[in-house]
Amino acid sequence: RKQKIRPVDIAIFSRQLATMIGAGVPLVQALDIVARGNDNFAMRELILSIRASIEGGSSLSEALAAHPVQFDDLFVNLVGAGEKSGALETLLDKIATYKEKAEAIKAKVRKALTYPTVVTIVAFVVTGILLYFVVPQFEGLFGSFGADLPAFTRLVINLSEFVRTWWWAILGSIGAIAAVLRYFNRTSPKFRRRRDQLLLRVP
Repeated sequence: RKQKIRPVDIAIFSRQLATMIGAGVPLVQALDIVARGNDNFAMRELILSIRASIEGGSSLSEALAAHPVQFDDLFVNLVGAGEKSGALETLLDKIATYKEKAEAIKAKVRKALTYPTVVTIVAFVVTGILLYFVVPQFEGLFGSFGADLPAFTRLVINLSEFVRTWWWAILGSIGAIAAVLRYFNRTSPKFRRRRDQLLLRVP
């Protein structure tokens, strides 16, 4: 199974590269050492690709910019500023600290959201079961009353009929939306930043 590159891998990479540069190790050699010491094959290949770009004449920021999924504009711009100012070690170290703190915050947010998310999913499932299996059993009973049903009762019956008729479309839509969100979450840094911003606003 192919390993994924996680934000924590990028943070570790930044920290290790900062340490190597601070110790006076040349950039290409530092990248080679960091790559060969990495257990994540995908991350190792990424670092070696960056090294190859630098050997081909690119700066570190230019090499990183070729991988926007792993290195967003902020990362690339900070590295570029570090290259120009001669403070690359310091900025890489600060980037690592920022990413570590950001991941810690996101972990806390995800933990805080786990319970309400599970409750919401269970509520939707239970509601679906009631509308599909239970409400139809009472529909005939309601009709035998001979009187006009309350508006809310009619709404529940109509909703039950809709769910029984279009259940396949409802499930398909939920699956499609989940697939699209997962795709953008995996491929779009802007989407992930927007997601994180929304999560951090949750009370």
